[in-house]
Amino acid sequence: MPKPNTNLIPPFYQWYINAVRFEDLILALITGGNATTGLFRTIPEALADYCYVEGKWSIRQVINHMMDAERVFCYRALAFSRNDLTELPGFDENHWAPQANASGRKLSKLIDEYINLRASMVDLFSSFTEEMLDREGATSGVKMNVATLGFLIAGH
Repeated sequence: MPKPNTNLIPPFYQWYINAVRFEDLILALITGGNATTGLFRTIPEALADYCYVEGKWSIRQVINHMMDAERVFCYRALAFSRNDLTELPGFDENHWAPQANASGRKLSKLIDEYINLRASMVDLFSSFTEEMLDREGATSGVKMNVATLGFLIAGH
């Protein structure tokens, strides 16, 4: 399934799709996950609570947010792939972040969790047929298909 046409999705999501360098979804998930893991591994534990500005998320919180978002996008993709026509709610990442206990976790454990999560995403999206990847659903009034959600994960 090729990258979706960004004109068909809201501007908020277009940046994530445009950030993906590959046309092949599985290659994008694998390559992006590996690059992200490589970047995470360059961060020393001593800098894991670094925030570039007071009141912004720490590195740990950003990694945790990435995983939260991937899980939400993955659930949406799973539901849509199964022809569930229930409109799904959005989520408020700014409300979720302080509830996640990211600062109470070792950076190395967050990285391990990210690796496992991304592997699970690759397995799930590899299991979808072309028909499943093309199935649509709605979340917060926005319609998109399963493949688009996969590219959002890859670009997020």
